Amino acid sequence: MSEITVNDAIVQALNEEMQRDARVLLFGEGVATLQPELVKRFGADRVRNTPLSEAIIAGTAVGAAATGLRPVIDMLYAPFLAYAMDAIVNSAGKLRYMSGGQFEFPLVVLAKTGAGWGVGAQHSHNLEAWFVHSPGLKVVMPSNAADFKGLLKSAIRDDNPVLFFSDMALGYDSGRVAAGEEALVPIGKAAIARSGCDVTLVAYAKCVPTCLQAAEQLAALGVDAEVIDLRTLKPLDEATLLTSVRKTGRLVVVHEAGPLCGIGAEIAALISEQAFSALKAPVRRVTSPDVPTPASPVLERAFLPQAPDVVAAVRGLLGGA
Repeated sequence: MSEITVNDAIVQALNEEMQRDARVLLFGEGVATLQPELVKRFGADRVRNTPLSEAIIAGTAVGAAATGLRPVIDMLYAPFLAYAMDAIVNSAGKLRYMSGGQFEFPLVVLAKTGAGWGVGAQHSHNLEAWFVHSPGLKVVMPSNAADFKGLLKSAIRDDNPVLFFSDMALGYDSGRVAAGEEALVPIGKAAIARSGCDVTLVAYAKCVPTCLQAAEQLAALGVDAEVIDLRTLKPLDEATLLTSVRKTGRLVVVHEAGPLCGIGAEIAALISEQAFSALKAPVRRVTSPDVPTPASPVLERAFLPQAPDVVAAVRGLLGGA
């Protein structure tokens, strides 16, 4: 185990998987420039800069995956995925099904997302729900260094296309990370970041530490909150969610993406359909507003869900306790 940053955990995962499997290659906008150590170790054939054309990058990756390679592509910022939707959604996501299983599409799409760096609305738009809604795709969005490494390794080994979203604000957070095979984290399994019995807080990416902060503040008020880190958005770990809510009877879902048709809405529907009798209060969501992400640091902080917002939502469920 070693203490490393999220950014270093991503590079470690790439290094280990490229060493393990010669079919893994990395290409995208500036990857060779940003990762010279990978170029030195694996060569320019496997680590390549590309033109600034997201449609070409994604289309090339789909073709590479269909021919037996295992491409990892870096699309930089999540909003740039709008230029690559046809290749990702209509080709990578559907062709395995349409071929009757004759083709596999082991493709990983890396994209940075989330506010916190003042880079403005065209770079900081949380689009993860778009891809959750698209058949044939898997979607992961971890919150800590160990899960970044473990989930990326699992994504590279998966025979289906995986959207791997990295919250920009977490890049320099550090944590204890295992080496080699011990680092693997399964896709589709949530983590209980904190156990509790009074209310369930569900989050992903940087809203997980926000919920952990809220849980500490709630503990001072005598409220015992359970915090679930989704880690994977698709496939969703329904069993962990249902078990927790059936125990606590209350649910608050927290995410940075806007409220309309988001992950929180899906989880609220799941709980209402399968655990309604366990609920002691309505499901609540804490999200950003339905507006473009501001670039001003002051407005950006106001835009983001904060621990006091989560505490207020829980207190509302408890009748102001």
